[in-house]
Amino acid sequence: MDRLRTWIAAAALMLPAAAIGAEYRLYVDGLACPFCAYGIEKQLGKLDGVEDVHVEVGNGLVRVVTRGDRELRETDVREAVERAGFTLDRFDPVKAGS
Repeated sequence: MDRLRTWIAAAALMLPAAAIGAEYRLYVDGLACPFCAYGIEKQLGKLDGVEDVHVEVGNGLVRVVTRGDRELRETDVREAVERAGFTLDRFDPVKAGS
């Protein structure tokens, strides 16, 4: 049994980690509470390729990270934000190293 555990642990180390894709900073008007954050996270999380969504309610900033080579289109993001009941003020792709 110990050999099996050792083999499984070694195999897990050799698996490639999921590549992090593009990052975006979205500025959203109207974010005021944790419920707002939940609605934005839910809608943006439905977009194909979205790996992570982090909302900073106080300043209306939403950070979105995609997986692999996925990229987001501003029109898709704008529609998702509107479905959540908010307005997308700015859509900024983050350049590597920024």
